[in-house]
This record gives sequence, C-alpha cells and structure tokens, in this order.
Amino acid sequence: MNDPYAPLLVLLVIAAAFVAVSVITSVLVGPQRMNRAKYDSYECGIEPTPQPIGGGRFPVKYYVTAMMFIVFDIEIVFLYPWAVASDQLGTFALVQVVIFIAIVMIAYFYELRRGGLEWD
Repeated sequence: MNDPYAPLLVLLVIAAAFVAVSVITSVLVGPQRMNRAKYDSYECGIEPTPQPIGGGRFPVKYYVTAMMFIVFDIEIVFLYPWAVASDQLGTFALVQVVIFIAIVMIAYFYELRRGGLEWD
C-alpha cells in the first residue's frame, strides 16, 4: 500500500459509492405520484407561459452576463496571489498587474459601450 495514489483512489471509491447510494435512496424513498404539475416548468410561483416543443429561443444576454462574470471572477483569482506577495515582487510585478487590469478593463468598457449590460 505504498502507492502514492492510493488515498485518491479510496476517495474516488467513497465518492462513487455515496453518489450511487444517494440516487438509489431517492428513487426508493421519494414519492411516486407523477402528475402534469410536476413536469411543468416553474416560474417563481406564476403560471408558466406556453413553451414551444424545442424549448424556444433563450436570450443571449444571459450567456453574455455569465461569461462576463467568469472573466471578472478569474481576474480576481489571478489577483489574489499577487496581493499576498506584492511586497516581495517589486515594481516589475506591479507593472504587469496594471497591464493585466488594463486589458480586462478595455474588454469591460467595450462590452459596456456595446450595450451588453443594459437590460430591456
């Protein structure tokens, strides 16, 4: 048992067993009464609007907002290590971070100018 990957394998087996037991338990214990209301889409308590068979068109602005969130979230993730070690990195690292933020802000202002943040 000197394999360095043994703990990872044990964790994988435990996780797979937990998923299997959870799915089987929910099928066995859960209510079996199926009706039309359970298959309808839920829209915050209001009556759902009729939807086409294929699901219809979904506004692209939701995806743009999600992508912008991911971009700025990744920016924050990259800035954390710099913030922790900023006193040891010196002026070169400061210039690099300013360039990084400037590039991201150019993309942000481009999106702002194109109207990606305006909701109808």
